[in-house]
Amino acid sequence: MRRLFVAAVAAAGLAGALAHDSHAVSRRKTLSFGPILPHSSYHTNPVYHTSLLRAQDPFEVAQIFVEDLIRDIPGGSYQIREDSYTDQATGVTHIYARQYMNGIEVADGDINLNVKDGIVLSYGDSFFRPQNGASLHTVARDVDPHADYCRALEREVVSQLQKVDVSKPDHGVDREALGQLGDLYDWNCQFVNLPDFMAESPDFASAEDAASGDVTRALLQFMIAATPSEDMSAEMLANTAKYLSEMRVTFEHHLTGDHAPTFTVDNVPDAVNPVKGRLAFVQVPNGDETTLSLVWKFEVEMKDNWYEAAISAEAPHRIISVVDWASDSPVPVAPIPPKDQEGATYNVFAWGINDPSVGERSIQKENFDTLASPLGWHALPYSNDPQSKNLRLKDASAIRNTTTTWGNNVFAHEDWEGRNNWLTNYRPDAGSAKVFDYAYKPKQTTTDDALEEAQKYINATITQLFYTSNLVHDLYYRYGFTEVAGNFQQHNFGRGGQENDAVIANAQDGSGYNNANFMTPPDGQNGRCRMYLWNTANPYRDGDLEAGIVIHELSHGLSTRLTGGPANSGCLGWGEAGGMGEGWGDFLATIIRSNKIYSDYPMGSWAANIDKGIRNYPYSLNDTVNPSTYKTLDKPGYWGVHAIGEVWAQMLWVVSQRLIAKHGFVDDLFPPKPLEDGTVPEGDFYRAREYDVQGNAKPLVPKHGNSLIVQLVLDGMKLQPCRPSFFDARDAIIAADKTLTGGENFCELWQGFADRGLGVDSKVEGRTPWGGGVRTNGARVPAECSSDVPPPADPTPGDGDDDGDDDDWPWFAWVVQHSTPFMWLWPF
Repeated sequence: MRRLFVAAVAAAGLAGALAHDSHAVSRRKTLSFGPILPHSSYHTNPVYHTSLLRAQDPFEVAQIFVEDLIRDIPGGSYQIREDSYTDQATGVTHIYARQYMNGIEVADGDINLNVKDGIVLSYGDSFFRPQNGASLHTVARDVDPHADYCRALEREVVSQLQKVDVSKPDHGVDREALGQLGDLYDWNCQFVNLPDFMAESPDFASAEDAASGDVTRALLQFMIAATPSEDMSAEMLANTAKYLSEMRVTFEHHLTGDHAPTFTVDNVPDAVNPVKGRLAFVQVPNGDETTLSLVWKFEVEMKDNWYEAAISAEAPHRIISVVDWASDSPVPVAPIPPKDQEGATYNVFAWGINDPSVGERSIQKENFDTLASPLGWHALPYSNDPQSKNLRLKDASAIRNTTTTWGNNVFAHEDWEGRNNWLTNYRPDAGSAKVFDYAYKPKQTTTDDALEEAQKYINATITQLFYTSNLVHDLYYRYGFTEVAGNFQQHNFGRGGQENDAVIANAQDGSGYNNANFMTPPDGQNGRCRMYLWNTANPYRDGDLEAGIVIHELSHGLSTRLTGGPANSGCLGWGEAGGMGEGWGDFLATIIRSNKIYSDYPMGSWAANIDKGIRNYPYSLNDTVNPSTYKTLDKPGYWGVHAIGEVWAQMLWVVSQRLIAKHGFVDDLFPPKPLEDGTVPEGDFYRAREYDVQGNAKPLVPKHGNSLIVQLVLDGMKLQPCRPSFFDARDAIIAADKTLTGGENFCELWQGFADRGLGVDSKVEGRTPWGGGVRTNGARVPAECSSDVPPPADPTPGDGDDDGDDDDWPWFAWVVQHSTPFMWLWPF
């Protein structure tokens, strides 16, 4: 495939136009694609159901509701996932149901319900439903989503090359966009024909172990495609029998219950840990219907990637879908630290100073939030300490106080070797006083010495990364990224959720330059943040010192854990969903650095040494500076998740300014710290606390526009379905405002989205999993907000979900919002 791309470029005379750009952001190999389920839907209209109102427990409500939804599915059942939880701030219970067919998990069959006071506020549904009377065993064996994806990439290359203007010196070519397409060819399509080739290979087809032969063959085939090393791919192809014989499969069977077998595979080439796997179904669109494919689901941790892959269980072993959990940049009373322990101090760029170009370093205190980090940033129980696993302790619950950048939320250290080792990597030790005060004065050197010069200041770098990461943890905690929601902590203080998953933060990671990435496995496994040096200037610039990049990366962990539930890391893998994963990171980094006096903001400008930053445009209210609209996603170069993401971030930026114009701006996004009894004062941050008719406190509402949009964005992530579209995420934010404020910002939110083409009349036709389709901008807002909006471009309103159902805005939503509990609205 890469040869096809190179040949096409050469034929068009574009070799010079695609010459290496020294300021380009380096890209690691990553696979990520899969089908869009045409029947997947998201409904934001509250469902008042007579049988539901008799139930008090939200899980009972969910059971009644789900069983009503699936009563006509033959052979179908479901399980309520253990990562379901109640948000203590909003009172909304987020419940996740996973589908099973004849005892086997349908890995992309999800229903997420948002329940409060016996009412299903909203829900997403992607359960498999046999069509046209087909039985469960209408299984897709010949459908090849991988080949479909690659054919679409070919069409996109041809489309872009047809637009080349050879009369222009630069041929009118977007070099970065073509470069990204070339990488997509190289990474995703080089081995598209491998399943058929390997099925005919005698060595490959005759695995010694009949019980595990299909597992190892499918996994080895995936590793051939996934490894970034061409030499390793060639070696595996040339010696398939050797690698198959060396892999060892260990199955785990259960004494009771109806469980499909799970297993681990050891000695997997290019994997850094044993591969986890299980048997499952996934859904595959096949013409006018959707069928099931029986797959091996693998979790493959590699040096630069952490894949969740679905590979056909039967030969030929086709890749059905693959998500890379690594994303690039571009309460009980908790124990209190001993009173004689003084907090740490750090010489850093203080919170709010985005990078060295906009401020100086200063001494900052360990300003931890006692609600988010009860032990502070440098302490954790020995029982949760990875460095204390082999110690024999009389009291494993005792607290270990550290003097390095090692704590309950973050383990920060150097990783010059660029490997996965981290337990014993170097960290600065500030001694008992915990004064992390280190020099940072890099000077210009020769190119050969530039790396060594940057490494001289590793203590300052690690300190900055630790400081910024802990503040991000505490900030997101206060807006609802708590233990039950899947946050990253070693010890959860008895508050629920899975623990032992603090962020492993690599400073000056030696595996590359000019990038950053974050790996987000499910709740209970450590997230990994890797920050790089940027060789875009002399002296080298250190990405650890640009807060926006760190915040962007940590926000991948936030959005991945909140969307679809803490135990599901496969919801933001590709297309619009994957793009929004990037967009939320850019938006949150931008709103955090913003000031009361408005200005535009680029992303990654300092590290990359480019004024406009590493995105196509700075984030701006001026549509000349940033012209991005929903329709922009149809342009060449907007297949990649970063380009899609910056359109979403631009929309959120415009929406945020609508709320700021209405509610004003608060200088500090951190809510007031809790009182000694654990209650949170309103201060000048929240509105005066309100109570319902039973005397129960309602959720606290941030009173300013910039704090309110952060709350709504995080609440919207919790409400939206797995694999959301732009429409789903928009509707979830509007639904979050309905829950939090009663919908008082309904019109401002709609107007903000409509300003950038995502109004009620926006739509998409032929949307593909990787971002294709034809989009129509919509400037209309719902009728009750339309006093001064342009006339509709399309007389038929639509919610963009292409289903033609009755939940289309605006009329049905208006009826729901103005109904009473005595107006029963059925879900069908």
